[in-house]
Amino acid sequence: MLALAVALALLLGFRRPLADWLWPQTRAQALRAQAAQALAQGRLSAADGSGARELYEAALAMEPDRNEAREGLTRVAQAALARARTAIAAGHFDRAHRDLALAQALAAPQAQTDAVASVLRQREAARAGIAQLLQRAAAARAGQRLDGAEDAALPLYQRVLALEPGRVEALEGREDALADLLQQARQALVRGELAVAAALVAAARGYDPGHGDLPAAEAALARTLEQARQQAEGERRRGRLEQAAAGYRALLAIDANDVAARQGLEQVGVAWAHRAERLAADFRFAAAAAALEQARALAPRDAAVAAAARHVVRARQASARLGSPLPPAERARQVRALLAAAAAAEARGELLTPPGDSAYDKLRAARAIAPEDAAVRRASARLLPAARACFERELRGNRLRRAGACLDAWQMLGGSADVAPARRRLAARWLAVGEERLAAGELQPAASALAAARASDPAVPGLAAFAARLRVASAAAH
Repeated sequence: MLALAVALALLLGFRRPLADWLWPQTRAQALRAQAAQALAQGRLSAADGSGARELYEAALAMEPDRNEAREGLTRVAQAALARARTAIAAGHFDRAHRDLALAQALAAPQAQTDAVASVLRQREAARAGIAQLLQRAAAARAGQRLDGAEDAALPLYQRVLALEPGRVEALEGREDALADLLQQARQALVRGELAVAAALVAAARGYDPGHGDLPAAEAALARTLEQARQQAEGERRRGRLEQAAAGYRALLAIDANDVAARQGLEQVGVAWAHRAERLAADFRFAAAAAALEQARALAPRDAAVAAAARHVVRARQASARLGSPLPPAERARQVRALLAAAAAAEARGELLTPPGDSAYDKLRAARAIAPEDAAVRRASARLLPAARACFERELRGNRLRRAGACLDAWQMLGGSADVAPARRRLAARWLAVGEERLAAGELQPAASALAAARASDPAVPGLAAFAARLRVASAAAH
């Protein structure tokens, strides 16, 4: 008896899943039955899925080839139309709108939905008092309250036109209010308030994209935005990086998809990176760190920013090796001595060698002691062309390590703005050397070339692919 009771309980508890498994159509039939019951009870749609619409749609999803669910949805649409008519007659316009929207969503015949919608507009217009709405709209326009609130002129005219699309007073009033709105946009452009002007033009376009004054307003806005873009570019070229960034951000606030403005902002970030390098070369590390932070905020993935960060680190290390600050008199004496030694080495043609006694080493020591000294700056400017020529000469001769040393000197002497392309060229040459060594089966020299290329420019094209090939070759060799 106990076993029989357990079996009976299991059968009762699992009869629906077993039926669903044995006869898949049973579930869809049950849904259609539930939908018919919901329709009879007037529950046409429900957010929890218990409405006739949702139940019929679920059944249709299970059995898309059967017509019973489609026919049921048609009955739901007709019931929604009938209920909308009843709601209109009772003056329940919100309910009528909901039922009409349901009928339209279920593809009720358009002639029927249009007829119900027309009656609904007429009844709403009679209830709302079109004449009163028009008076309120005219008063709002006279007070220059054109948009931005429900009782402003343009929203009121839109309410009238939603009720009576052909109402002449509303059409003419909206036309005049839009002309006033576009006039405000032109005035905002004159004041330099680009975001305000852009918002006003966009609002006018939303109310009537065919307004006669709109093309001229859009053209004036486009010209002003282009002028703002050119001004930001000019600020960037003049080194006024804060102002340039503000200009580009203003453009992006108007159009977040402005590609030119976004690229300009990244270029400002690169300019900050070059500034950080120059400041670090002068051992002004606090200012260099601040500039580098700006660069990372604006162009976090740019290779120039990563190169600037490495340059700041190297400059800090060089400064640490030079020791503590000196008294002013001793500092001046040492600077004079170092500049004299640098000039003598320059006269001998010893720009980078011998190590420690070259013109570059003497001048770097002088810059570490007195980075703002005018004589030190003049000496740096004098040696800069020699360092650049040294890099080009050594690169042509494929003496890449010496080319790298010349490039470091070039950067330290103040050529930061031009160094990034040179570093990419050097990295590309190191990659070519690595390719040759890898092809010859010389894995260790190939790995050394890869490391040198990565140190010069980690973003050089082809670096990742070459590194992957070298890993495969190294794994096979072991």
